[in-house]
Amino acid sequence: MRTATAAALTLAAVALAGLGAGACGGGVAGAAAESGVVRASWSDPQSPLEPANTNDVPGGKVLGMIFRGLKRYDPRTGAARNALAERIETADQRTYAITVRRGWTFSNGEPVTARSFADAWNYGALLDHRQKNAYFFRFIEGYDRVHPDRGRPTAKTLSGLRVTGKRTFTVRLTQKFSTWPTTLGYTAYAPLPRVFFTDHEAWLSRPVGNGPYVVASYTRGAVMKLRARPGYPGPDPARNAGVDLQVYTDSATAYTDLRAGNLDLVDDLPAAQLTHVAGDLGGRYVNQPAGVLQTLTFPMYDRRWGSVRAAGLRRGISLAIDRKAVTDRVFHGTRTPATDWTSPVLRATGGYRPGLCGDACGYDPKRARRLIRAAGGLPGGRMTIAYNADSGSHREWVDAVCNGINRALGDDRACTGSPVGTFADYRDRLTDQRMTGPFRAAWQMDYPLIQNFLQPLYYTSGSSNDARFHDADFDRQVDRANAAATPREAVAAFQRAERILARRMPAVPLWYQNGSAGYSRRLADVALDPFGTPVYERIAAG
Repeated sequence: MRTATAAALTLAAVALAGLGAGACGGGVAGAAAESGVVRASWSDPQSPLEPANTNDVPGGKVLGMIFRGLKRYDPRTGAARNALAERIETADQRTYAITVRRGWTFSNGEPVTARSFADAWNYGALLDHRQKNAYFFRFIEGYDRVHPDRGRPTAKTLSGLRVTGKRTFTVRLTQKFSTWPTTLGYTAYAPLPRVFFTDHEAWLSRPVGNGPYVVASYTRGAVMKLRARPGYPGPDPARNAGVDLQVYTDSATAYTDLRAGNLDLVDDLPAAQLTHVAGDLGGRYVNQPAGVLQTLTFPMYDRRWGSVRAAGLRRGISLAIDRKAVTDRVFHGTRTPATDWTSPVLRATGGYRPGLCGDACGYDPKRARRLIRAAGGLPGGRMTIAYNADSGSHREWVDAVCNGINRALGDDRACTGSPVGTFADYRDRLTDQRMTGPFRAAWQMDYPLIQNFLQPLYYTSGSSNDARFHDADFDRQVDRANAAATPREAVAAFQRAERILARRMPAVPLWYQNGSAGYSRRLADVALDPFGTPVYERIAAG
């Protein structure tokens, strides 16, 4: 997902049950525990909670609770399994016939039909609606007419999308795409009820989905309250009464509230607490590999950083970073030095291949100094690393990375951190191309395929290409990978594209991130999925 990405924060500007005062440093500190309700830390999302317009992690958490799509990723293994899809059939890996299961409804009682998907996808794809995830529909025929690169749309709906019955529809892609069905668990492909189209403002003020939770209220800067949906027809009903997502601008405050009994679940643990979190919480701590990659990304739209000559500068900065030292000293077993642009969670079948970054992901400060100087030095003699300040771990690792760069260059003022107040503000700067130097980036996979780690982030028109990286060879290789006849051939082609990233270095792989969380005595059965997100519906709360 998300950033990992995602217009104006319509939903975040509107409280679902009345806009309240924003919290300053923490969430609803001291809020009494409601029976059966999980109190969890959270950040306000950047964008409205429309499925095709949300690709940041906070918004993704909510969408994952209030929607179910054609596919769902197994919370334990990450495997894509049919959810609302009864069947997805193809004879040529280009035209797919989809049958929707009987009995599914939205929380307002409306049946989920084939048209619920077709209307949602057409809405998400149309340029007029300016949806951040419109890119995910580009493989469907007619996308170039509803979402042209230049000019106005010449069509309102995707020509490759045809409803053939109440529960059936067909999708015609622009090319063969053997792994396309696996992508359909991503929330951009979620169905939408009629009220989304007939009274959009009402839907934004209280989203109606088809998942195991409903949104009860939202006060920006304070809390979003979700409650278990009565009569939910799916196989994964909530085991708790609901979840209160409490907004924190400082994860250290969230951790303090957790220890004090004012909060039940924190899945953004401050780095300073990682050495003793298990002891503090009496073993109520989860730490496991997740499909999350942290990078240091460059604003390729700025010639000082994105020029051909600057390729040596970017590589030199990578070589100045002692990844093992940072992960050991700052993250204490919750990160692993990265050697490629994906995640070990994918395994070989999903496209992970260690070492594709080559020697550029090693640590060689002498060579780093030579490369940086040969490229003309740091632009203006200084660099900053931008990061959102509302997480408890970014400052520590940014300082550690800058210290390594400073040592390599023999200048203790060469690199400094540049904090931005909140995640939403930070995302706005990225979206508006206002970064003047390297910036923190993280990618949480949307689905367990190498394609998801490469195409959204580095393809020219990628939905999360915050670097504005462009490489025609990379784009062609990705296109070939998507058209491959088998998943195995697709993976091999994507890895060839990844080698182009190793040469160009628009982003420096830093480390693979574990999912980690601490929880209170009120909770049981706390687990994280392969994306590093709590499996909220399985948590039992006292």
